[in-house]
Amino acid sequence: MPQLCLNIYSNFFELEQRPDGDTYHLSQISEWDRPDQETDDELIQQLAAEEDESQIYIKFFKFHKCYDLIPTSAKLVVFDTQLLVKKAFFALVYNGVRAAPLWDSSKQQYVGMLTITDFIRILQMYYRNSDERIEELEEHKLETWRTVLESDSKPLIFIEPEASLYDAITMLLQNRIHRLPVIDPVSGDVLYIITHKRILRFLCLYLHNLPRPSFLSRTLGELRIGTFDKIETARPDTPVIEALTKFVERRVSALPIVDDDNKLTHIYAKFDVINLAAEKTYNNLNVPLMAANSHRSENKVEACKLSDTLMQVLDKIVHAEVHRLVITDDEQRVIGIISLSDILDALVIRPHEYNTMSESPSESEVDDDERHMIVEEEPGVEEEFVAAAAGIERLTLADGAGAHKDG
Repeated sequence: MPQLCLNIYSNFFELEQRPDGDTYHLSQISEWDRPDQETDDELIQQLAAEEDESQIYIKFFKFHKCYDLIPTSAKLVVFDTQLLVKKAFFALVYNGVRAAPLWDSSKQQYVGMLTITDFIRILQMYYRNSDERIEELEEHKLETWRTVLESDSKPLIFIEPEASLYDAITMLLQNRIHRLPVIDPVSGDVLYIITHKRILRFLCLYLHNLPRPSFLSRTLGELRIGTFDKIETARPDTPVIEALTKFVERRVSALPIVDDDNKLTHIYAKFDVINLAAEKTYNNLNVPLMAANSHRSENKVEACKLSDTLMQVLDKIVHAEVHRLVITDDEQRVIGIISLSDILDALVIRPHEYNTMSESPSESEVDDDERHMIVEEEPGVEEEFVAAAAGIERLTLADGAGAHKDG
């Protein structure tokens, strides 16, 4: 039975004053138990007999339930809608998370997700309205914030633990969302947050034992998976406010930063925007991206080539723990983006399109390094573990715990 560490952030006490309780250090939190060998063997035998290789990952994800992804222990974060905005974003920064479910005490239900996109939209609104002091947003409650953004708010999209991972993938891609809460139908509690990244990491636990579709050995240039038209980029001197506008209006989650020759130098992602809250520098949105990006400990940008196979791309994006790879040519010029959602779409939603392509390289032609690329590692804790309920006691008693697309 999964167990949760529930960190509490509220309007009534600061983080260092939170009540004592059982806690897990991040290094002690495991994502899931090792798969049951007998069950694995049965599934692998079924898939080995599958004549249509385009069905391999579809059947794999239909076999596994959302419950299979729920950690054996984890840290869960939920925000009450009465929480002050500044404390909510402090909690996001402190925990390194990208979003959190919102609990409405008056309705006794979850009503949505607080995301970095919300923060970006509020920054835009204050920037455009010079009569408002941007510092005032710190004193708003999340409930007030949701009212201001009512035109953009949507009903919470969620899934039940007994639903298949195939259903979860379909919901993520069809609704163009990056996070899908798993909610217990009996207790109403959030058990977990499913993301593209977690689904692909789960698949990689099995990858060596599953039959390998031939299209995994084909290159991006052959498959054309990803986005290659109208790629949004930025320059080192692009103002932050211009980047924020592109994030919202173009529905992109990252901007490759290029020089005058369109060569890739850095990247500015939505998640980097949260550092404006951490450093309280959101009152100056005209600062250049390179100055705003100075918090990065390293400037390496994960990239790939059209000559890379889909298997190589899958290996790189999973082990680098990033949400997208920038596709560059031999001169490091940006020519495309491939995201986690692009990969899931290819593996699960449209594999038949790639399976009908010309015959792939024979087994003898496949590089041995590629054949043994995905290695099993001790799973770590992702940065997206969601965080803290503001005074929701019923959650503390639980056993278990919404362009170029980006997963």
